[in-house]
Amino acid sequence: MCGIAGMVSVRGPDPELVRRMCDVIAHRGPDGEGFHSDGRAALGMRRLAIIDVATGDQPVYSEDGRVVAVFNGEIYNFRELRRELVRRGHRLRTKGDSECLVHLYEEYGADMVRHLRGMFAFALWDRDRERLILARDRVGKKPLYWRSDGHSIWFGSELKSLEQDPGMRREVDPVALHHYLTYQYVPAPWSIYEGVRKLPPGHVLVWERGQVTFRRYWRLDRTPRQVADEREEEERLRELLLEATRIRMVSERPIGAFLSGGIDSSAVVAAMAMQSGEQIKTFCIGFEDGRYDERHKARMVADRYATDHHEFVVTSDLLDLLPRLAWQFDEPFADSSAIPSFYVAQLSRRHVTVALTGDGGDECFGGYQRYALMNQAHRIPGMPRALAAVSARVGTLLSERSDYGSARRRLGRLMRFAAEPPSLRYAGLMSRCTPGQKSEIYSDALRDRLAETDSHRLIEEIFLSSPAQTDLGRVLDVDTATYLPGDLLVKVDITTMANSLEARSPFLDHHLMEWAAGLPDALKVRKGQTKLLLKRAVAPWLPGELLHYPKKGFGVPLAAWLRGELRELAYDTLTDGTARGRGLFRPTVVRDLLQRHIDGADHGDRLWSLLQLELWHRAHAAPGRSTVTEAGCRVPERPV
Repeated sequence: MCGIAGMVSVRGPDPELVRRMCDVIAHRGPDGEGFHSDGRAALGMRRLAIIDVATGDQPVYSEDGRVVAVFNGEIYNFRELRRELVRRGHRLRTKGDSECLVHLYEEYGADMVRHLRGMFAFALWDRDRERLILARDRVGKKPLYWRSDGHSIWFGSELKSLEQDPGMRREVDPVALHHYLTYQYVPAPWSIYEGVRKLPPGHVLVWERGQVTFRRYWRLDRTPRQVADEREEEERLRELLLEATRIRMVSERPIGAFLSGGIDSSAVVAAMAMQSGEQIKTFCIGFEDGRYDERHKARMVADRYATDHHEFVVTSDLLDLLPRLAWQFDEPFADSSAIPSFYVAQLSRRHVTVALTGDGGDECFGGYQRYALMNQAHRIPGMPRALAAVSARVGTLLSERSDYGSARRRLGRLMRFAAEPPSLRYAGLMSRCTPGQKSEIYSDALRDRLAETDSHRLIEEIFLSSPAQTDLGRVLDVDTATYLPGDLLVKVDITTMANSLEARSPFLDHHLMEWAAGLPDALKVRKGQTKLLLKRAVAPWLPGELLHYPKKGFGVPLAAWLRGELRELAYDTLTDGTARGRGLFRPTVVRDLLQRHIDGADHGDRLWSLLQLELWHRAHAAPGRSTVTEAGCRVPERPV
């Protein structure tokens, strides 16, 4: 596990810049560093040593030195790959996974990615062809940012690496900002900065003498297969999960697991315990507020498998943590579960270097209640076009002009949901801020700049282009392309790597995902019950009581915090001269939101999004005025 960064240029790279790009992400790799430099390319990395600790340094080279690579992640089938490469005549100097990349490239070119089973982001430089290949794993476990000006290309595991280049213009992309306020994260391929992009999951980028091309190499096939015996499917699921867990337990450093008490993380802990000769270390986060505390569920699993169990209670004493998170995340990120995620990573790192997680179980097997809602929504009778238009318009007005949690808002959302087509229904379910709410808060300049931009189109286009045959399959495609890599996996990657901890996710094994994608809808969601087959499959592994608890997620008492201990921080940060001077939002509307929330209405999500955006500005931009321009929202540059 590492952090990577680099620069390739027809005009010659800047090796010292690449060193700075690596230094700023030292938290991703505190165990070592490595660099390569020639007349066109400078590549660097920071290493967190987990496999082949003794000889696994990077960069790695082909026998003749023509091909060089830096790599972030883990290749779980590296032993099979090494055997095949040796059989084909390659000479490998190390015992780990990284060196496989350069030899696979010699055999398969850019198609090498199809042979990799794991999580990865890598850069590979072919010196003779003057070709750079950037690739990202199928699901998006490992991040990769890049930018190019036609002569040069820069890349890095984190955006802060690219920020080290004083030549990079730090102008906020208004479209990315618009999407962020809708979804609480900046979705790929955008980044918060104009001119900087994320490589989407399952894609390869090729830069050759200044020209950039892309290719998507993986997509789930959701064509349902015939199921003759559901019990056989349960047994096959257990086999796949055991194997996906087993190959992720390979490590020369201490290993453990996050244990939330949910079915997914509990199943992973069970699969670990059944295949390990040692006591499993488990880690859990709780809250003083009982509505959000699920430690009792985690203890049930920990007791069953006699794990070495550790807990930490999150409080609202976050004044020091929030600025740190804003710096670590590089982009505004408003999923408040980043807070407990950071703490469980910090707790785990005191004991282990690798932690397995339950991420991906919901997206594979239909675990969210919104899936059940969408699965049943097709039964809503169609409305005449005129009536549907009126219902949608009235519903929008009611929901946008009512406080969160109010009966008027629920009625408005229901009216809009019933009137809209499935693609827009799901876009609405995934939105934390509606178009009208954004327009209300935007300054005149920002509103004019974004008048033709519709964030809902992002989800609508993926939904409509999905080859899945049902609405449930289409929303699973949407989440696999957006929410999973843009929110959940970003949260886990940043919070774990900030603590020099590697996270591995058995449910995101692409073999398991491809098998799960072919399951009929009725084995995922049936009669309002979610994750049907998974619950049946792991029932023999888990306490029976655990299977019947309602899903809570990893929520925090955000609304209460913003009325209590974080009230002063939120008010001061969002209303002072620095925030007002950016020219992004209407100060009177921001103050009104704050006051209405203090008075009892729940505007926690919207206020948290605004707070995280402003904290990001202060962590990544020098003090000064940020104003909306025709090109974008200008962020002053901070000296390197």
